[in-house]
Amino acid sequence: MTGFRTLSSGLRALRPAAFGADPAGARLRRIRNSPNFADGVFQNPETARTRPDGSMVEFAKVYFRSEERAHRSPAGTVPVHATTLADLARPAATGLRLTWMGHSSVLAEIDGHRVLFDPVWGERCSPFAFAGPKRLHPVPLPLAALGPVDVVVISHDHYDHLDMPTIKELGGTDTVFAVPLGVGAHLEHWGVPADRIRELDWNESTKVGGITLTATPARHFCGRGLRNTQHTLWASWVAEGEAHRIYHSGDTGYFQGFKEIGAAHGPFDATMIQIGAYSDFWPDIHMTPEEGMRSHLDLQGGRPSGVMLPIHWGTFNLATHAWADPGEGTLAAARAAGARVALPRPGEPFEPTAETVPGEPWWRGVARAPKGGWPALQEPAADTPGDAADRSTEGTGEPETVSAG
Repeated sequence: MTGFRTLSSGLRALRPAAFGADPAGARLRRIRNSPNFADGVFQNPETARTRPDGSMVEFAKVYFRSEERAHRSPAGTVPVHATTLADLARPAATGLRLTWMGHSSVLAEIDGHRVLFDPVWGERCSPFAFAGPKRLHPVPLPLAALGPVDVVVISHDHYDHLDMPTIKELGGTDTVFAVPLGVGAHLEHWGVPADRIRELDWNESTKVGGITLTATPARHFCGRGLRNTQHTLWASWVAEGEAHRIYHSGDTGYFQGFKEIGAAHGPFDATMIQIGAYSDFWPDIHMTPEEGMRSHLDLQGGRPSGVMLPIHWGTFNLATHAWADPGEGTLAAARAAGARVALPRPGEPFEPTAETVPGEPWWRGVARAPKGGWPALQEPAADTPGDAADRSTEGTGEPETVSAG
């Protein structure tokens, strides 16, 4: 037994720091008591296949097909907006401003507070600096140039959403971290003080300054190390200020719960919806652009109100579809639904409730055109700023501390 413990301790010592840490002690007891934890793992709100559907041989055939590989990366330099500290220092005229930094990283300035979702400033979304998916464009500005952030929100612990170097740098500031249940173990392992971590189960809320954050369900999975224990939760998030509310999907497959989230917390001034890295090999855990638009409408009570910002695309090559397909698919889905979408370049700040939002398909200038060329552009859907604000706010107050919702 002593020899076994020595071997086990030695293997733990060799474990890369980026793998994080497994929940233990009071944190693990809380996980086991969660209504969303059963049979030793966290459960999805609807059945979901978390492993690739079909054989790895078939996946490899598609992934390495030369004529398609060329389309999975931009053909030119991605036009990153030169965001400056001065851009972000000016208060948002409408009280709400979003800056998509690429992939799922978004800085949200909401009613005088700053929320940073899924910040990934690393060069690769991987536990190793020498391997793994590499950035297709640089970060729009250094992390230190963002200025103070009130709260960092993490959707789940996959490497393209939870980046150890980024967290360690932010851990040296005064920011608070809001994370799903179990993810706090990784942050503490990387030096974030426990008293700056708010760890939430689904439908629990916490208040940071003037922003109420609620962890809401998602249909996905977790894991960073060689073993996927499913002991850390995944979540989407609602952020509500004094006058505005927004939604970040994290990673998720489509499910009926979007309607319930919308009924409980919406409608939203803006939704940030995952529409990239989808595949027929994993249809339950990521959404296509069409499903993303469907989820946006569900969150808005079935009406094409508010603005949808497509996320989880353009920065890392994580699937077999063409690099430009998520953008094109979102544009087409928005036209079909009569919905308002924002299509900013990485780093381009915009205000969702303003008269206009970025709407040009900028990726066409740096992507390989599909056979037959790009679809013709149609007139955009009419702008309807303020739709999401036309709602009752009665009974939306939240407690100062974590509470079951």
